[in-house]
Amino acid sequence: MSSTTTTAGDARLSGRDLRLGYDERLVVDGLDVTVPDGSFTVVVGPNACGKSTLLRALARMLKPRAGTVLLDGDDIRSQPAKAVARRLGLLPQSPTAPDAITVADLVARGRYPHQRLLRQWGPEDERAVSEALAATGTTALAERAVDELSGGQRQRVWLAMALAQETPLLLLDEPTTFLDIAHQIEVLDLCADLRDRHGRTLVAVLHDLNHACRYATHLIAMRDGAIVAEGAPAEVVDAALVEAVFGLPCRVIDDPETGTPLVVPAARARREG
Repeated sequence: MSSTTTTAGDARLSGRDLRLGYDERLVVDGLDVTVPDGSFTVVVGPNACGKSTLLRALARMLKPRAGTVLLDGDDIRSQPAKAVARRLGLLPQSPTAPDAITVADLVARGRYPHQRLLRQWGPEDERAVSEALAATGTTALAERAVDELSGGQRQRVWLAMALAQETPLLLLDEPTTFLDIAHQIEVLDLCADLRDRHGRTLVAVLHDLNHACRYATHLIAMRDGAIVAEGAPAEVVDAALVEAVFGLPCRVIDDPETGTPLVVPAARARREG
């Protein structure tokens, strides 16, 4: 099993010696992580391994019991919330919208970090919201109430709100939840475009390992609150890693479309033999 690591250096977002948990339950202990600038970093691992917990800490939503999350070289928790929100956006796993709010109004809330006493709503905000709606295919839904939409439509609207925030760093916790396969690919293509064409740095938690291998420029594989391997998917994903992380016997072949690693689970007879 191969593994490569990155160092904090001048990276905009990193965590040092993180200890994370909820109430009496410790999830992560002594973890170091660095998000390479300009990467599409994807975090994978089995359920309850600490993926979303780590993302919440990086997004300033969960206070570490010990250790530090650094944003632009400073402790993220020492910085004003609005200043952080202008640089780092988050699409959480199960967001909730106010009753009866329209799509346009919800997406417009992504512009809140940019509003100041002497800078209220203006043409730049209108442009950001319009472009976010167009990018997520939700323009036609703008006047609809969010609570009337399907799960997949709501997910795209929440993504539009995150895009309207126009942060250089964007964190997404399972952004393809509730989406059919075609819309999953659309969302991941959009994320790739944000990196490739607009220079944004993205961090996403994904369950689908093959999607992660296809889209990630930097993959982080976690198990039991620890990072097992990280690096470019082609460098770190092999059958030994998949079995060590997920307990799944498999073959790893080249994706015929992209050349990235493609995980093919072993047949049931082989797994049960």
